[in-house]
Parts: sequence; C-alpha cells; structure tokens
Amino acid sequence: MKKDKNLQDTNDEVNVAEQNEAAANTDTKTADKSEAADGNSAVEELKAKLEEKNRQCEEFTNMVQRTAAEFDNYKKRTVKEKEALSLDAAIDTINAFLPVVDNLERALKAAEGMEGNPLKDGVEMVMRQLKDCLDKLGVEPIQAVNNSFDPELHNAVMHVTDDESGDNLIIEEFQKGYTMKGKVVRHSMVKVAN
Repeated sequence: MKKDKNLQDTNDEVNVAEQNEAAANTDTKTADKSEAADGNSAVEELKAKLEEKNRQCEEFTNMVQRTAAEFDNYKKRTVKEKEALSLDAAIDTINAFLPVVDNLERALKAAEGMEGNPLKDGVEMVMRQLKDCLDKLGVEPIQAVNNSFDPELHNAVMHVTDDESGDNLIIEEFQKGYTMKGKVVRHSMVKVAN
C-alpha cells in the first residue's frame, strides 16, 4: 500500500506538473500572440517612418538639384552680363577715338596731292597705327557705298531720286560707321537713292 500511495503521489505530482506546464504553454502562447501583435504594429510603425524619411530625402535631393541648377544659371548669366558690360565699356572708349580717326582721314584726303611731304607721311603712319589698334580690338568699318540701306547699320540723312541707281541703294557716305564684335559702335551717315 505504501507503494500504491507513493505511486499515487507521484501521479499527482506528474499531473500537477503537466497542468503547470499546460498553463505555462497557454501563457506563453498568449504572450507570443501579444508579442506578435506588438511586433507587427512596431514593424508597421517603422515602415511608415522609413517611407516618411525616404520622402524627405527625395525632397531634399530635389531641392539640392534645383539649387545647383539655379546656381549654374546664375554663373552663366553673370558671365554674360560681365561680357556685355565689358563690350559696352570698350564701345564707349572706341566712340571717343572715332572723331580722331575721322579727322586723320580728312587730313589725308586734304593732303592727297602732296607726295613726299613729311607731314603727310607722319599722318599716314599715325593712321595705320590707329587702324591696327582698332583691328586688334575687333573694330571693323561698315561697308556702305553701293550696298543696300540697312537701318540697323546706316543712318540716312539724305534721300534722292536717281533713275540710274537701284532702290534703297547707298550712293554716298558722309561719316564712316563701325561695328565691334557684331555690335554697332557708330552708324554710317549716308545718302540713299530712291
């Protein structure tokens, strides 16, 4: 009987251990389910945060690209403005010298019959030197006589009717015009036929 009692006690202990283990398994399963639910919501929360950060990163990347493009455009615009200012300053300077060129041309025209005159030779040398300087700066005379009138290049101060000349043909130039790098420094003063 003692053996039966020991066996009974052992069975009772096994039953209690099994019940405790079953209860523990149930608690573990419940905890696992709640942890899984908590884990899923944490994963969803992390995914949402990641998407937000990706969107912000994309916005910042776009902002940096726009800023870089704007800066590049600013640099190009600044270079063009500097070139335009430089050209305008050069044109103003050239305009100050053109009356000197005109007077030297008049002096040479007046001295046409004086061959071997040292004064004429000196004026010719000064005129050649001045024309070389203008050529180096890119200043070119505007072709006028026997060309069609162009209001962008010529300033018509006289108009005559001439049956021998074509329409809008320049027949005389009163003052030579000049261009510099494609921009008019001074318009040619001309007489236009028809």
